[in-house]
Amino acid sequence: MKIFKKAGYTLLLLLLIAQFFSPEKNEGNLIAVVPFLNETNPPENVKIILETTCFDCHSNKTNYPWYNSITPVNYWLESHVNDGKKHLDFSKWSSYSLKRKEHKMDELHEEVAEGEMPLKSYTWTHADANLTAAQIAAVVSWGKKVQGDYQQQLNAN
Repeated sequence: MKIFKKAGYTLLLLLLIAQFFSPEKNEGNLIAVVPFLNETNPPENVKIILETTCFDCHSNKTNYPWYNSITPVNYWLESHVNDGKKHLDFSKWSSYSLKRKEHKMDELHEEVAEGEMPLKSYTWTHADANLTAAQIAAVVSWGKKVQGDYQQQLNAN
């Protein structure tokens, strides 16, 4: 029994010490997404959806919840943000090639249509990110239109 008590105290001490260490936050600004918004010209309802469901993990600006101050949760969140930006980073949109933009828009509307995005782990704590059927339809429609525009540009070249 003593060993469990010692192990518990050791674990508690390690958790307390870990609170003094945290990953670097993704606290840029949303100015970097302006080129994406200007180029793709989402309607206002889609722009709001992008802001509330996409930009936290797919841009240089994350609005962190209160529980991000707790280690190891903050490392888990950082992992999600880094993974999201690895797949699609709206802040780097202007550096993407035309072919990559077309492909990313294809992935965007497919992921939303299939319910893969936003992630369930994100919607658990961000109720406003739970998309309605109408919101999904709006994002998919806009995404297909933008993808089609990019396809036309690719075919013209």
